[in-house]
Amino acid sequence: MAEKNTESKKKLVDFGKGLVKQAEKGENPAMDVPIRTLSNVNYSQKTGMLSLGIKSSKRFFFNVAHVRKFVQTAEVAALAKELLTVDKSLSLRQAFYAIRRTIAGTNIDIVDDQVESNKALEDLELITDISREQLHINANKLGSIAGNVIIKDKGIGGKEILIDWSKQGSGGWSIPSRVEHLEFKKVDAKFVIYMEKAAMWERLNEDEIWDKLNCIIISSQGQATRGIRRLLQRLNTEEKLPIYILTDFDPWGFYIYSVIKTGSISLAHASERLAVPSARFLGLTADDIEKYALKKHIIRFKDVDLKRIDEISKYAWFKDKKEWQKQFELMKQMKGKVELDALVSRGISFVSEKYLPEKLKAKDFLD
Repeated sequence: MAEKNTESKKKLVDFGKGLVKQAEKGENPAMDVPIRTLSNVNYSQKTGMLSLGIKSSKRFFFNVAHVRKFVQTAEVAALAKELLTVDKSLSLRQAFYAIRRTIAGTNIDIVDDQVESNKALEDLELITDISREQLHINANKLGSIAGNVIIKDKGIGGKEILIDWSKQGSGGWSIPSRVEHLEFKKVDAKFVIYMEKAAMWERLNEDEIWDKLNCIIISSQGQATRGIRRLLQRLNTEEKLPIYILTDFDPWGFYIYSVIKTGSISLAHASERLAVPSARFLGLTADDIEKYALKKHIIRFKDVDLKRIDEISKYAWFKDKKEWQKQFELMKQMKGKVELDALVSRGISFVSEKYLPEKLKAKDFLD
C-alpha cells in the first residue's frame, strides 16, 4: 500500500509541477481533460468492455468560463496529496467540506455543492489515471456479502485482521469502497451471485443459500458501487469464480447487469479495473414471468421506463444479441415490469429452494 501511495503521490506532484512550469513560462496554465460522453466511448467486441476514446478538452486558468473548474480540480489534487501523505481517507462528503472555502478577496466559494467537488474528482481521475479509491477518497459503504470465504483486511491502526464472511450474522460483511488491499486467504465457493436489492440479499442470507449452493452472495441497493464492482472482478479474475447477476425484469435491472459486464459510460476509463465481461444474467426474464405465473404482479411502466428500453436496447453490446432483443420487445409488449420480490408470492423461500437452483442447474441465464 505504501508503494502505491508513493506512486500516486508522485503523479499528483508531477501534475502540479506541470501547471507551475506553464505559469513560469508566461503561458496560460491549462489541463487536458478527457471527454466523458457517449460520443467518446467505444465498445470492443474483442474485450467485451467499454473504453474511453481520445477526445479531450483544454481547461485554462485565465478563462472566465474555465477558471472555477480549474481551481476545483487543483484543490482536489492538493487534498488527495495530503491524504496520501498521512495515509488517511475521507468520504466524498468530507472531501467537499475539506475544499469548501471562500477565495481570498472575493465572495466566491471554491465549491457550492458536492456535485462540483465530485466532478472535479472525476476529472482528476481522468487527468492522472489514478482512481478515486487510490486517492483515498471513498463513497459511502453500500453493500453486504456472505459466503465461505476468509479474507485478510487492514483493521484499526493498520493492524491486519482475518474476517470470515460466513460468520458475519444477518447483516453480512459491509463492503468498503477500497477493496484492493483485501487478500483472499480461503475461498470455498463455486460462483458469485450479485443482486440489486438488499432485501433479496437478506432473504437469501437468512436461508443460508451461500452455504447450500456453495456460493458467495453480494448486494448493493440498485447500481453496484465501484468497490463492489472491483470486488466482483477480483473474485472473477483471481479466484476464477463465475459471476451471475440477479435483478428485476425492467430496463433498469438490465442496465445494472450491463454496467457490471461491460463497464459504464461515465467510468469507461476504468473498465479494465471494474468490468466483468464473462458475467451472466440470472435475473427475471419474460419466460420466468410466464413460467412462474407472475403476470398478475406486473407494475405498469411510465413514459420514462419505455424511453429507457429504447435507449439501452440500442447499446452496441445489446443490439446484436437476439435473445436480449427478444426480452426488450416482450417487455414493451407487457408495458410493465416485474420485481424479483414477486417470487415470494410462490413461497417465502421459493427463490432459494426453487428459482435459483432450477435456473442454475438448467444453465438458464443470458450472456
